[in-house]
Amino acid sequence: MTLDTKKNAFVKLGNFLGQFEEGNSVKDENVFGNDLFFEKFTDLIQLSQSHNGWYTPEQVFFSIQSWADALTDENLDKWLSKYDLSKVEPKKVALVLAGNIPLVGFHDFLSVLIAGHDVLVKTSSNDQHLLPFLANYLIAVEPEFKSKITFVEGKLEGFDAVIATGSNNTARYFEFYFKDKPSIIRKNRNSVAVLNGKETRQQLVALGEDIFRYFGLGCRNVSKLFVPKGYSFDSFFEAIFEYQDVIHYEKYANNYDYNKAVFLMSNFKLLDNGFLTLKEDPSYGSPISSIFYEYYENLDTLEKDLETESDKIQCIVSNNLVKNSIAFGSTQKPNLWDYADNVDTISFLSTI
Repeated sequence: MTLDTKKNAFVKLGNFLGQFEEGNSVKDENVFGNDLFFEKFTDLIQLSQSHNGWYTPEQVFFSIQSWADALTDENLDKWLSKYDLSKVEPKKVALVLAGNIPLVGFHDFLSVLIAGHDVLVKTSSNDQHLLPFLANYLIAVEPEFKSKITFVEGKLEGFDAVIATGSNNTARYFEFYFKDKPSIIRKNRNSVAVLNGKETRQQLVALGEDIFRYFGLGCRNVSKLFVPKGYSFDSFFEAIFEYQDVIHYEKYANNYDYNKAVFLMSNFKLLDNGFLTLKEDPSYGSPISSIFYEYYENLDTLEKDLETESDKIQCIVSNNLVKNSIAFGSTQKPNLWDYADNVDTISFLSTI
Protein backbone atom coordinates (compact mmCIF):
# COMPACT_ATOMS: atom_id res chain seq x y z
CA MET A 1 0.00 0.00 0.00
CA THR A 2 1.48 3.36 -1.03
CA LEU A 3 1.67 6.37 1.24
CA ASP A 4 -0.80 8.20 -1.01
CA THR A 5 -3.26 5.32 -0.73
CA LYS A 6 -3.06 5.44 3.06
CA LYS A 7 -3.38 9.22 3.18
CA ASN A 8 -6.40 9.15 0.89
CA ALA A 9 -8.07 6.58 3.14
CA PHE A 10 -7.60 8.78 6.21
CA VAL A 11 -8.86 11.83 4.32
CA LYS A 12 -12.02 9.87 3.50
CA LEU A 13 -12.31 9.00 7.18
CA GLY A 14 -12.00 12.71 7.98
CA ASN A 15 -14.78 13.50 5.53
CA PHE A 16 -16.93 10.84 7.18
CA LEU A 17 -16.29 12.24 10.66
CA GLY A 18 -17.00 15.78 9.45
CA GLN A 19 -20.68 14.92 9.11
CA PHE A 20 -21.17 14.47 12.85
CA GLU A 21 -21.84 17.52 14.97
CA GLU A 22 -23.89 17.80 18.14
CA GLY A 23 -27.45 18.68 17.23
CA ASN A 24 -26.57 19.10 13.56
CA SER A 25 -25.35 15.83 12.05
CA VAL A 26 -26.10 15.94 8.32
CA LYS A 27 -25.68 12.96 6.04
CA ASP A 28 -23.72 13.84 2.90
CA GLU A 29 -24.59 11.51 0.04
CA ASN A 30 -21.14 12.09 -1.48
CA VAL A 31 -19.29 10.61 1.49
CA PHE A 32 -18.06 7.06 1.05
CA GLY A 33 -19.77 4.30 3.01
CA ASN A 34 -22.64 6.26 4.50
CA ASP A 35 -25.24 3.63 3.71
CA LEU A 36 -23.38 1.15 5.87
CA PHE A 37 -21.79 3.37 8.53
CA PHE A 38 -23.67 6.66 9.09
CA GLU A 39 -26.60 5.45 11.21
CA LYS A 40 -24.43 2.94 13.05
CA PHE A 41 -21.97 5.64 14.06
CA THR A 42 -24.82 7.94 15.11
CA ASP A 43 -26.09 5.17 17.39
CA LEU A 44 -22.61 4.48 18.76
CA ILE A 45 -22.12 8.13 19.69
CA GLN A 46 -25.36 8.11 21.63
CA LEU A 47 -24.41 4.84 23.34
CA SER A 48 -20.91 6.02 24.28
CA GLN A 49 -22.02 7.37 27.65
CA SER A 50 -23.39 3.94 28.59
CA HIS A 51 -19.94 2.50 27.86
CA ASN A 52 -18.11 5.24 29.76
CA GLY A 53 -20.00 7.70 31.94
CA TRP A 54 -17.60 10.54 31.10
CA TYR A 55 -18.19 10.13 27.34
CA THR A 56 -21.18 12.44 27.03
CA PRO A 57 -22.40 13.13 23.48
CA GLU A 58 -20.98 16.66 23.73
CA GLN A 59 -17.49 15.38 24.51
CA VAL A 60 -17.60 12.62 21.89
CA PHE A 61 -18.80 15.00 19.20
CA PHE A 62 -15.99 17.41 20.09
CA SER A 63 -13.37 14.69 19.69
CA ILE A 64 -14.89 13.56 16.39
CA GLN A 65 -14.91 17.11 15.02
CA SER A 66 -11.32 17.65 16.13
CA TRP A 67 -10.22 14.63 14.11
CA ALA A 68 -12.37 15.65 11.17
CA ASP A 69 -10.53 18.99 11.14
CA ALA A 70 -7.13 17.27 11.39
CA LEU A 71 -7.57 14.62 8.69
CA THR A 72 -7.22 16.73 5.56
CA ASP A 73 -4.88 16.46 2.59
CA GLU A 74 -3.18 19.69 3.60
CA ASN A 75 -2.59 18.65 7.21
CA LEU A 76 -1.38 15.16 6.35
CA ASP A 77 1.02 16.52 3.73
CA LYS A 78 2.37 19.17 6.11
CA TRP A 79 2.81 16.61 8.88
CA LEU A 80 4.59 13.99 6.79
CA SER A 81 6.64 16.25 4.52
CA LYS A 82 9.80 16.10 6.65
CA TYR A 83 9.93 12.29 6.85
CA ASP A 84 11.21 9.70 4.40
CA LEU A 85 8.96 6.69 4.88
CA SER A 86 9.97 4.95 1.66
CA LYS A 87 12.53 2.71 3.36
CA VAL A 88 10.47 1.68 6.38
CA GLU A 89 10.41 -2.09 6.80
CA PRO A 90 6.96 -3.12 8.05
CA LYS A 91 6.93 -4.29 11.65
CA LYS A 92 4.16 -5.14 14.07
CA VAL A 93 3.68 -2.33 16.59
CA ALA A 94 1.62 -2.89 19.73
CA LEU A 95 -0.44 -0.07 21.20
CA VAL A 96 -1.58 -0.05 24.81
CA LEU A 97 -4.13 2.73 24.89
CA ALA A 98 -5.57 4.91 27.62
CA GLY A 99 -9.30 5.61 27.87
CA ASN A 100 -9.53 8.91 29.70
CA ILE A 101 -10.95 10.87 26.75
CA PRO A 102 -12.68 9.73 23.54
CA LEU A 103 -10.29 8.46 20.85
CA VAL A 104 -7.25 9.43 22.92
CA GLY A 105 -5.17 6.75 21.19
CA PHE A 106 -6.14 7.62 17.62
CA HIS A 107 -2.95 9.57 16.87
CA ASP A 108 -0.78 6.55 17.70
CA PHE A 109 -3.08 4.32 15.63
CA LEU A 110 -2.83 6.73 12.69
CA SER A 111 0.95 7.10 13.05
CA VAL A 112 1.66 3.36 13.02
CA LEU A 113 -0.43 2.75 9.90
CA ILE A 114 0.72 5.84 8.01
CA ALA A 115 4.36 4.88 8.69
CA GLY A 116 3.75 1.54 7.01
CA HIS A 117 3.56 -0.84 9.97
CA ASP A 118 0.94 -3.29 11.20
CA VAL A 119 -0.86 -2.29 14.39
CA LEU A 120 -1.79 -4.54 17.29
CA VAL A 121 -4.21 -2.62 19.53
CA LYS A 122 -5.11 -3.24 23.14
CA THR A 123 -7.82 -0.75 23.97
CA SER A 124 -8.65 0.53 27.42
CA SER A 125 -11.72 -0.99 29.05
CA ASN A 126 -13.02 2.59 29.17
CA ASP A 127 -12.86 3.10 25.40
CA GLN A 128 -13.48 -0.17 23.55
CA HIS A 129 -15.88 0.85 20.80
CA LEU A 130 -15.02 4.07 18.96
CA LEU A 131 -11.60 3.14 17.57
CA PRO A 132 -12.65 -0.34 16.34
CA PHE A 133 -15.56 1.28 14.52
CA LEU A 134 -13.26 3.74 12.75
CA ALA A 135 -10.89 0.89 11.94
CA ASN A 136 -13.75 -0.95 10.24
CA TYR A 137 -14.54 2.16 8.23
CA LEU A 138 -10.90 2.38 7.09
CA ILE A 139 -10.99 -1.25 6.03
CA ALA A 140 -14.13 -0.58 4.01
CA VAL A 141 -12.34 2.33 2.32
CA GLU A 142 -9.14 0.38 1.70
CA PRO A 143 -9.44 -3.41 2.22
CA GLU A 144 -5.64 -3.82 2.45
CA PHE A 145 -5.88 -2.38 5.97
CA LYS A 146 -7.67 -5.56 7.11
CA SER A 147 -4.43 -7.50 7.37
CA LYS A 148 -2.66 -4.59 9.06
CA ILE A 149 -5.09 -3.91 11.96
CA THR A 150 -5.65 -6.30 14.86
CA PHE A 151 -7.47 -5.67 18.13
CA VAL A 152 -6.61 -7.94 21.06
CA GLU A 153 -8.29 -8.48 24.42
CA GLY A 154 -5.79 -10.75 26.11
CA LYS A 155 -2.01 -10.83 26.28
CA LEU A 156 -0.01 -8.94 23.67
CA GLU A 157 2.22 -11.29 21.71
CA GLY A 158 4.28 -11.34 18.54
CA PHE A 159 5.07 -7.63 18.28
CA ASP A 160 8.30 -5.83 17.41
CA ALA A 161 7.79 -2.47 19.18
CA VAL A 162 5.31 -0.89 21.52
CA ILE A 163 3.74 2.45 22.40
CA ALA A 164 2.09 2.30 25.82
CA THR A 165 0.23 4.97 27.76
CA GLY A 166 -0.68 4.83 31.43
CA SER A 167 -0.17 6.28 34.87
CA ASN A 168 3.22 6.70 36.50
CA ASN A 169 2.62 3.40 38.32
CA THR A 170 1.66 1.42 35.22
CA ALA A 171 4.54 3.03 33.30
CA ARG A 172 7.00 1.32 35.65
CA TYR A 173 5.33 -1.98 34.83
CA PHE A 174 5.44 -1.19 31.11
CA GLU A 175 9.13 -0.29 31.29
CA PHE A 176 9.91 -3.65 32.86
CA TYR A 177 7.56 -5.75 30.74
CA PHE A 178 8.63 -4.16 27.44
CA LYS A 179 12.31 -3.68 28.34
CA ASP A 180 13.48 -5.82 25.42
CA LYS A 181 11.45 -3.99 22.76
CA PRO A 182 11.82 -0.53 21.18
CA SER A 183 9.21 1.51 22.99
CA ILE A 184 7.59 4.81 23.81
CA ILE A 185 6.22 4.73 27.36
CA ARG A 186 3.98 7.64 28.31
CA LYS A 187 3.38 8.62 31.93
CA ASN A 188 1.22 11.14 33.77
CA ARG A 189 1.48 14.70 32.53
CA ASN A 190 -0.55 17.84 33.16
CA SER A 191 -0.92 21.19 31.50
CA VAL A 192 -0.49 24.60 33.07
CA ALA A 193 -1.40 28.20 32.40
CA VAL A 194 0.75 31.24 33.15
CA LEU A 195 -1.21 34.44 33.83
CA ASN A 196 -0.11 38.00 34.55
CA GLY A 197 -3.47 39.70 35.20
CA LYS A 198 -3.58 41.43 31.79
CA GLU A 199 -5.54 38.69 30.03
CA THR A 200 -8.71 39.74 28.28
CA ARG A 201 -12.09 38.31 29.22
CA GLN A 202 -12.06 36.44 25.90
CA GLN A 203 -8.74 34.81 26.74
CA LEU A 204 -9.96 33.76 30.19
CA VAL A 205 -13.14 32.31 28.72
CA ALA A 206 -10.94 30.34 26.31
CA LEU A 207 -8.86 29.19 29.29
CA GLY A 208 -12.09 27.74 30.66
CA GLU A 209 -12.23 25.51 27.58
CA ASP A 210 -8.72 24.27 28.39
CA ILE A 211 -9.86 23.49 31.93
CA PHE A 212 -13.33 21.99 31.49
CA ARG A 213 -13.20 20.19 28.12
CA TYR A 214 -13.50 16.43 28.77
CA PHE A 215 -14.23 17.40 32.40
CA GLY A 216 -10.51 17.96 32.94
CA LEU A 217 -9.59 14.31 32.40
CA GLY A 218 -6.98 14.80 29.64
CA CYS A 219 -3.26 15.42 29.97
CA ARG A 220 -3.77 18.52 27.82
CA ASN A 221 -6.30 19.95 30.29
CA VAL A 222 -5.00 22.85 32.37
CA SER A 223 -4.83 21.72 35.98
CA LYS A 224 -2.47 24.35 37.39
CA LEU A 225 -2.31 28.16 37.23
CA PHE A 226 0.80 30.25 37.81
CA VAL A 227 -0.15 33.78 38.84
CA PRO A 228 1.83 36.81 40.04
CA LYS A 229 1.92 37.83 43.67
CA GLY A 230 -1.20 39.81 44.53
CA TYR A 231 -3.21 38.37 41.62
CA SER A 232 -6.98 38.77 41.93
CA PHE A 233 -9.03 35.80 40.73
CA ASP A 234 -12.18 37.91 40.28
CA SER A 235 -11.83 38.25 36.49
CA PHE A 236 -10.96 34.57 36.16
CA PHE A 237 -14.04 33.45 38.08
CA GLU A 238 -16.25 35.90 36.18
CA ALA A 239 -15.03 34.58 32.82
CA ILE A 240 -15.32 30.88 33.60
CA PHE A 241 -18.86 31.31 34.91
CA GLU A 242 -19.87 30.47 31.35
CA TYR A 243 -19.01 26.85 32.19
CA GLN A 244 -21.27 26.63 35.24
CA ASP A 245 -23.49 23.97 33.65
CA VAL A 246 -20.72 21.43 34.21
CA ILE A 247 -21.99 21.05 37.78
CA HIS A 248 -25.28 19.64 36.46
CA TYR A 249 -23.46 16.53 35.26
CA GLU A 250 -23.74 14.02 38.09
CA LYS A 251 -20.28 12.44 37.87
CA TYR A 252 -18.60 15.86 37.87
CA ALA A 253 -20.82 17.10 40.72
CA ASN A 254 -19.97 14.04 42.80
CA ASN A 255 -16.27 14.74 42.33
CA TYR A 256 -16.77 18.40 43.19
CA ASP A 257 -18.60 17.57 46.42
CA TYR A 258 -16.12 14.87 47.43
CA ASN A 259 -12.92 16.77 46.68
CA LYS A 260 -14.20 19.97 48.25
CA ALA A 261 -15.12 18.04 51.41
CA VAL A 262 -11.66 16.42 51.55
CA PHE A 263 -9.97 19.80 51.19
CA LEU A 264 -12.15 21.43 53.85
CA MET A 265 -11.69 18.58 56.32
CA SER A 266 -7.96 19.03 55.89
CA ASN A 267 -8.39 22.75 56.68
CA PHE A 268 -7.02 23.84 53.31
CA LYS A 269 -7.81 27.37 52.25
CA LEU A 270 -9.95 27.29 49.12
CA LEU A 271 -11.37 29.67 46.56
CA ASP A 272 -14.72 28.38 45.37
CA ASN A 273 -17.38 29.47 42.87
CA GLY A 274 -19.87 26.65 43.28
CA PHE A 275 -18.49 24.38 40.53
CA LEU A 276 -14.70 24.76 40.74
CA THR A 277 -12.32 25.01 43.67
CA LEU A 278 -8.92 26.69 43.55
CA LYS A 279 -6.25 25.54 45.98
CA GLU A 280 -2.72 26.86 46.42
CA ASP A 281 -0.53 23.83 45.86
CA PRO A 282 2.91 23.14 44.32
CA SER A 283 1.68 19.97 42.59
CA TYR A 284 0.60 19.78 38.95
CA GLY A 285 -2.10 17.12 39.02
CA SER A 286 -5.24 18.54 40.59
CA PRO A 287 -8.32 16.34 41.09
CA ILE A 288 -11.44 16.70 38.93
CA SER A 289 -13.35 19.93 39.70
CA SER A 290 -10.28 21.57 41.24
CA ILE A 291 -7.41 23.69 39.94
CA PHE A 292 -4.15 24.22 41.78
CA TYR A 293 -2.42 27.57 41.68
CA GLU A 294 0.99 28.90 42.63
CA TYR A 295 2.37 32.44 42.87
CA TYR A 296 5.47 33.54 41.02
CA GLU A 297 7.62 36.64 41.46
CA ASN A 298 9.68 36.61 38.28
CA LEU A 299 8.74 35.27 34.84
CA ASP A 300 12.32 34.40 33.92
CA THR A 301 12.68 32.30 37.03
CA LEU A 302 9.32 30.66 36.41
CA GLU A 303 10.31 29.85 32.85
CA LYS A 304 13.47 28.11 34.06
CA ASP A 305 11.46 26.19 36.65
CA LEU A 306 9.02 25.01 33.99
CA GLU A 307 11.90 23.85 31.80
CA THR A 308 13.31 21.89 34.72
CA GLU A 309 9.92 20.26 35.28
CA SER A 310 9.20 19.70 31.58
CA ASP A 311 8.86 15.93 32.05
CA LYS A 312 5.69 16.61 34.10
CA ILE A 313 4.12 19.13 31.69
CA GLN A 314 2.20 18.45 28.49
CA CYS A 315 1.23 22.02 27.47
CA ILE A 316 1.85 25.54 28.69
CA VAL A 317 -0.85 28.11 27.97
CA SER A 318 -0.15 31.83 28.15
CA ASN A 319 -0.36 35.12 26.30
CA ASN A 320 3.24 34.65 25.03
CA LEU A 321 4.57 35.10 28.56
CA VAL A 322 6.89 32.10 28.39
CA LYS A 323 8.48 30.36 25.42
CA ASN A 324 6.85 27.35 23.82
CA SER A 325 3.46 28.33 25.21
CA ILE A 326 0.28 28.05 23.17
CA ALA A 327 -2.83 30.20 22.91
CA PHE A 328 -5.70 30.03 25.36
CA GLY A 329 -8.41 27.63 24.24
CA SER A 330 -6.18 25.53 21.99
CA THR A 331 -4.99 22.69 24.20
CA GLN A 332 -7.61 20.18 23.11
CA LYS A 333 -7.20 20.68 19.37
CA PRO A 334 -3.57 19.72 18.73
CA ASN A 335 -2.17 19.51 15.22
CA LEU A 336 -0.96 16.20 13.83
CA TRP A 337 2.62 17.35 14.44
CA ASP A 338 1.99 18.25 18.09
CA TYR A 339 3.33 15.07 19.62
CA ALA A 340 2.41 13.84 23.08
CA ASP A 341 5.27 14.37 25.53
CA ASN A 342 7.22 16.02 22.64
CA VAL A 343 8.27 12.56 21.45
CA ASP A 344 8.27 12.38 17.66
CA THR A 345 6.25 9.22 17.05
CA ILE A 346 6.92 9.11 13.30
CA SER A 347 10.69 9.37 13.80
CA PHE A 348 10.49 6.50 16.29
CA LEU A 349 8.42 4.41 13.87
CA SER A 350 10.86 5.17 11.06
CA THR A 351 13.81 3.66 12.89
CA ILE A 352 12.51 0.53 14.62
